[in-house]
Parts: sequence; structure tokens; C-alpha cells
Amino acid sequence: MSALQLTDRDQRSAQISNYAAPVLRSEVLAAQSAAVQSISGATLTSEGYLTSLQAALDTAHFTAGQSYSPSGAG
Repeated sequence: MSALQLTDRDQRSAQISNYAAPVLRSEVLAAQSAAVQSISGATLTSEGYLTSLQAALDTAHFTAGQSYSPSGAG
């Protein structure tokens, strides 16, 4: 599994990613879930980020309220 990488294909995409990523990260950590709202003005970035995150959580069999365990025993 590889870490999420937001696009930096062009300057505008990089600006959006640089703005949205920390906000999304903060919201996701606070919610302990990928079920957070998209960032206004960064809808596609938000949707891609949250979809990718949910897929990673599903692969790890993680549910909200569960502690992270690298061995998957969480």
C-alpha cells in the first residue's frame, strides 16, 4: 500500500492540494473517520482524498473508535 499523493500537475492544482490537504487531515483526525465534508473550492481534491482514505481504512479493516495498530490487530 502506498501513501496518498495529491496532484501537483499544475500550479493551480498544487495550490488547491496545499490548501485542502491540511484541512482534510485535521477534520479526518478529529472525526476519526473519512466521513467529513468536502472543502469548498476543492471538491474534486476532497472527494479523491476521502475516497482514497476510505479505501485504505477498509483495507486495514479499521472502524471509527478503533485504535491504530500496525499489525492490524487494532
